[in-house]
Amino acid sequence: MVSFGSGANYYMPMDREYGPSVTKGNNESATGDVGVSIGEIGMSMGLGPVPNIPSIGAKLRGGTKVAELTFMGAHKGSAQGHTPEMYGELQRQALREMQKANDVHFTTHASVGVYGLAGMDQQGNFSKHSKSVAVDEIKRAIDFAADVARGGPVVVHTGEFQRPVSEASWNKDKKFKMFEGEEERASFRVVDTRTGAVIQEARKNRAVSKPVWNTTESGQEYTDVDGKTKVAKGEKDEKGRIIYVDYFGKRLSDEYRVPKMSKDGQKFETHQMGWGELVSEAEQMTLRAREDWDKWKKGQMSEKEFKDSRWSRFLNAKSKDEVKILPEEAYIISTLETNAGNSRGWATYYYGNFEENIQNLKKLQKAKEFYEKLEKETPEEERWKLEHQTRIMMGPAGDLLPQDSKLSSKILDEAMGEIKRHMKQAQEGSSSQWAQAAEAEETIKHVESADSYALKEAYDAYAEAGIQAMRRSQSLERQGLAKKPLFVSMENLFPESYGAHPDELIPLVKNSQKRMQQMLQEKYKMSEEEAQKRAQDHIGATFDTGHFNMWRKYWQSDPQKTMKENDNEFNDCFLKKVEELAKSGVVKHLHLVDNYGYQDEHLAPGQGNTPIRDAIEIFKKNGFKGELIVEAGADYTTDSSGFQTMTKAWSYFGNPIYGASGGAAQKRWGDVQYGYFGHNQPPYFTFAPYSPSEDWTFWSGTPLE
Repeated sequence: MVSFGSGANYYMPMDREYGPSVTKGNNESATGDVGVSIGEIGMSMGLGPVPNIPSIGAKLRGGTKVAELTFMGAHKGSAQGHTPEMYGELQRQALREMQKANDVHFTTHASVGVYGLAGMDQQGNFSKHSKSVAVDEIKRAIDFAADVARGGPVVVHTGEFQRPVSEASWNKDKKFKMFEGEEERASFRVVDTRTGAVIQEARKNRAVSKPVWNTTESGQEYTDVDGKTKVAKGEKDEKGRIIYVDYFGKRLSDEYRVPKMSKDGQKFETHQMGWGELVSEAEQMTLRAREDWDKWKKGQMSEKEFKDSRWSRFLNAKSKDEVKILPEEAYIISTLETNAGNSRGWATYYYGNFEENIQNLKKLQKAKEFYEKLEKETPEEERWKLEHQTRIMMGPAGDLLPQDSKLSSKILDEAMGEIKRHMKQAQEGSSSQWAQAAEAEETIKHVESADSYALKEAYDAYAEAGIQAMRRSQSLERQGLAKKPLFVSMENLFPESYGAHPDELIPLVKNSQKRMQQMLQEKYKMSEEEAQKRAQDHIGATFDTGHFNMWRKYWQSDPQKTMKENDNEFNDCFLKKVEELAKSGVVKHLHLVDNYGYQDEHLAPGQGNTPIRDAIEIFKKNGFKGELIVEAGADYTTDSSGFQTMTKAWSYFGNPIYGASGGAAQKRWGDVQYGYFGHNQPPYFTFAPYSPSEDWTFWSGTPLE
């Protein structure tokens, strides 16, 4: 304890006992050893609930040195949901002056109403227009950040699409599950790449009906595509491809395979194909697609031929590994194949004897011309001799009716009319069915998993936003106004959507950087090295501790362990992923939010069960230099003010309170956080930027305090 004069009580952070309100779990003696100062901890301000510029200033006077301006509205703004364009030049100038006068720094959060940039609309379809609208929302936040903050992060919510957690590639040990039975009930959407619209959902617990195709059996001779006679060892060849054959033992391609006849020869066999078989079907399709892709790359297939094939969507694949058909794609392709086969069958049926009818029609027309000439040349009084009696076809009653007498030309004309009606029916029915078959085959070319489609759209959108941040930064640099580079900062959102897990967030950032690099090289003619640096400078990530803690509710606990042991196991998993994030280098911004793992209630750090202090310690050890933003939430309604979130955060990280009165007792955060912040009583202590300093003294040398 340092003492200044007789009876003086002056406390500083080196005194371990100065603040027992600083806690780390149940450890009441914890101090601020993590190394986070008050000046590093900023506060978010939701613009809308925070109504105007003076209100922002009032919050800054509480002592925060960093403030994140969060836009609560999207598209057209409202009183409760501000947008960047609601702040005109005078208001922006006021904010710039506010920063300077208070020596604070602003960061920016784009509209909280934007979830991902892949363009998913409310119906779950992916729209280019929705994507463009979302990107524009981010761009105007970037423009605001350039104008007001002069740089820094522009936080963007991820959430590109919903996916079953049980099937995630990072969840191989099945430690996370959204609901009981998710593994069996998981669904996967498939889109038409021409429109982005969802074709259908493929469900693991829903089988697909399909024909049983005619294949070889062990020991069976067949004629291969090269014309050679071979003996099959089973239904697959040496490459693992299924050998489809016709009824004469000739090998067929997948597109022209034929159904297997039942043993009694009365019908064709069908089969309910489950998910496991769909996986196998997808593997077969992958082999075929890679086979065609390889032929095209080697010049054995023309580009036009490859474009006309089912696998044309892999035209831009960089390697064979990128050519892969997923089970959900196989699900839809198999359904479309069945539809196409059905259409072709009806087309053949409707077509019937169409060509024969054409020939008969020609004969009848010729005969009609002959009889019309004969009838014309025959005198009218003799023409009755050319008439024929025709029976009225009305079943048994037709015999009781008088017969009609008609000229041969009339009879032939009626016969021609009947043939024409049959031909019209065949034309309409057969041609439309062929069209439907062709449409199904064309759709197969554009079938793609919604996940992979959405990710490509997202990479493109984030890259576009990153370029906007780069160009605004360059403009600020030319004017000498840049504080730091502007960058798009992707925030992990809720567990139900892609991007929430670190194993999704990292590739989302890095692949968006790659896409931006590619765009800079193509459109701006940058070198690879410069483009790569620009992409890394202007695209990064925000890690939200509270959002990640919400994975806790999906954690599959071990019933043989205590609740505490399971909680500790989750925390270990949490911190392991935090370390991976920290080492990846993609995280440039942090949101310090707490909860109990169920909902995003935005408790102050230390008020829930999120291991925030341990997480920050990991980031600090790995060189993190970005902002730490506390997003106030629950305290606005459950405490005296939203600013209590900040005082709780300062206490949580062990930040100092300095006492300065001669006989005053030691002050703790619990003594002051409700005695000064938000109240009118004068402080008998100093804190934050007002703490003792040697920068200025009286002429006598007497300290200010």
